[in-house]
Order: sequence, then C-alpha cells, then structure tokens
Amino acid sequence: MSSNTQDAGGRLPWRAVGLLACLGVIAGARPGHAVNVVRVEEHWELRIATPEPGSDAPQATCVMSPVGDIAGLHAVFEINQRTQPSFSPGGLQLQLWNGDAPRAHVEAGADAALGHADETVSWTQVMEISGGVLRFSVSGGQSTTWGSFGGSDLTIEVPTELANLNQYDPQVSVHHSAVGYAANRVKSLSLKRVRIVSATGEMAEDATVRVVHALP
Repeated sequence: MSSNTQDAGGRLPWRAVGLLACLGVIAGARPGHAVNVVRVEEHWELRIATPEPGSDAPQATCVMSPVGDIAGLHAVFEINQRTQPSFSPGGLQLQLWNGDAPRAHVEAGADAALGHADETVSWTQVMEISGGVLRFSVSGGQSTTWGSFGGSDLTIEVPTELANLNQYDPQVSVHHSAVGYAANRVKSLSLKRVRIVSATGEMAEDATVRVVHALP
C-alpha cells in the first residue's frame, strides 16, 4: 500500500490522486503538480425501515478523519443517540476525539427520536482546514424527525499542525462508521459521494457509493 504522505514531487497520495486525476476535473493539472486539499465534503444517507422509539432504535455513528486512521484527531457524528459526556437517547451529536479520548461535543435535535417508518435522513459531513484550524461540521441535514439540521450548532474547531487534508481516505470513514444498534431496523447507511476542494478552489467529486450497512 502506498504511503499516506506526499512524495518528493509534492504529489498527493494514491487515494487523493485517484480522486483528482482519474476524474480529470482539476483544471490545468499536470504530472507532479502539487495540489493541497483544504476541504472535504462527505454526503451521507441513512434509510430507516421500522424504527422503535420505545427502545431508542436504531442508532448510527459516522466517523471522519483528516488522515488515514483514527489514532489522532477525528470527528464522530451520532444519530439518534448522544453518548458524551454520558448516554442520552435521541437527538444528534457531533464529537471531536483524539484517538480514544473525547475532546469536545456539540448537539442538535433536542431529544427527538427516530419514529417514522421508511424515513430517509441525509446530511453532509464537512472537514476543512484554514489558518492552522481544523473544522468539522455537519450541514444540509434533512429528515422527518429533526427537519433541517446542521450549521453552526453542529460545528467544532480545533488547532492543527496539518497543512492540508491530502491524507484523507474515504475508506477510513466507511470502515469506522456503523449502525451500532438495531441494524435490522435500517435499510441502509451509505456514503453517497465525496467532494474535495483544493486551496486554489478547484473541485473534484467521487460519486462512488460506499455502503456501510444494507439489509439483505
């Protein structure tokens, strides 16, 4: 497997090169052209089958990291549960973790719990870096239970020494995300597409659907 760091020519690691070069959307890109990714958008979809409000079911967790693992700073978005600083059912919570240690959390949706059959919950998880600050946020959320959600109330910022998000890997998000409780009540949890933005404003989108969970 290739390294997660930039090579001597300033090229992106293999995962980001595939996202940029293979889609062919970075204008003027050429071999060896250095590209700094400063924003990543993950578009997620959770399709509910038959929820059970009385038992706080189901519950899902989605993870996002600026690098190829979750050993350092990363974000966790919880749906229909809030586990920090202690468990509370329902609602939405965005958490900042450093490895196994929780650092901060914000929440929205009060304690409303999933209770509508065949509901679809969609949202965008955003990670961006600017001026030595790493920002995680949830935006554009749509659901029957919580209505529109996301924005300033689901945003966490933290100082960082990272210069870019070139080590981002969508497979890390998929691998560490899950329907952790009552998966039989969820039709699917999927990362529908990923968009990245460079420091010069160029964009690329990967429309590969990455399935975290699906009923047979």
